[in-house]
Amino acid sequence: MSYSFAMRKLILFSIAVLALVVAAGAAPPPPVAANVIVITMDGMRWQELFGGAERTLLGKDERDITGSSAYGRFWKNTQEARRAVLMPFLWSVVATQGQVFGDPARGSRSHLTNGLWFSYPGYSEMLAGVADPRVDSNDKIPNPNVTVLEWLNGLPGYHGRVATFGAWDVLPYIVNTKRSGLPAGDGYPPVPEPQTDRERAINDLSDDLPPIWEGAPLDAPIMHAAIECLRTRRPRVLWVMLGETDEWAHDGRYDLYLDSAFRADRFIKRVWEMAQSMPEYAGTTALVLATDHGRGATNADWTDHGRKVPAAEQTWSAVMGPATPALGVRESVTVTTAQVAATVAALLGEDFRAGVPSAAPPLPGITAALPSAAPRQR
Repeated sequence: MSYSFAMRKLILFSIAVLALVVAAGAAPPPPVAANVIVITMDGMRWQELFGGAERTLLGKDERDITGSSAYGRFWKNTQEARRAVLMPFLWSVVATQGQVFGDPARGSRSHLTNGLWFSYPGYSEMLAGVADPRVDSNDKIPNPNVTVLEWLNGLPGYHGRVATFGAWDVLPYIVNTKRSGLPAGDGYPPVPEPQTDRERAINDLSDDLPPIWEGAPLDAPIMHAAIECLRTRRPRVLWVMLGETDEWAHDGRYDLYLDSAFRADRFIKRVWEMAQSMPEYAGTTALVLATDHGRGATNADWTDHGRKVPAAEQTWSAVMGPATPALGVRESVTVTTAQVAATVAALLGEDFRAGVPSAAPPLPGITAALPSAAPRQR
């Protein structure tokens, strides 16, 4: 047998095997993510996320509206242009490379299941995957539920590589730091145990800023603390809780509410671009965006939320990552905030419901590497 004849037989055999594999649909699945970054915007309404600035909220009359600086910055003639100028990174990158849930104009709904529609119950539902009637206030009580962050921190490969930063002094209780061992600060200072000169400088700057709200620092120091953590400590799971959207809304400052959403989008872009510039994260990192609750839908109640404001039940979420199909704004699908927890794990190739069976399934279709579970409907 000649060498060339043997080679021809080998090539023909390889082609036949490949054809059988393709015919059987046995192509290997795309890789899941090695890291995930979760960024939440407290009380960010779906109305602005999908539609941009609302004209009637910019001022009390036409002269007041058109004379406002927010009008000049954020008002455009179409809904698509308004949302793009408010959150340019989300709409130019996340919505084109990933998926966005909760746009009623597309026949979709994203909602809470806890029936309370304010922060601690919302974050607990989001991170634990289930609404718990025991979590019924914003009091500083350790969360009885195991969050996906705590669960991941208990797995090999993640222990000591889960980090949290938040603009609210209830955050350590949401992730139950005493039980979970997670290094979560309360925002005072932004970096609980600074190790670098930059981290110490961030804490010094935070001390020099005015205390506008009790228990809720400004977002900027939190943003920079998270960026420094990513740069130097290399967490595999990072959660950043931003809070100004909620605080400025409660104060009735629609202009500053819009500005805080714009700055949050800029921060998300900065974190994502930094991750893509680092070998540990480039091409292997997923991004999850979400909110803990909605707000009122009218001029009279947009500043508020809670069980007396029915529109506050409506939320939204967005996902982007190496295994997430680019489906854009999802249509005709109903999801819940409780599905975020299992989504974070699924993006990493982990099954949160194996450890917490009561948790809601991942958001549908967010990873091609794992089978999608049907969303729970209320």
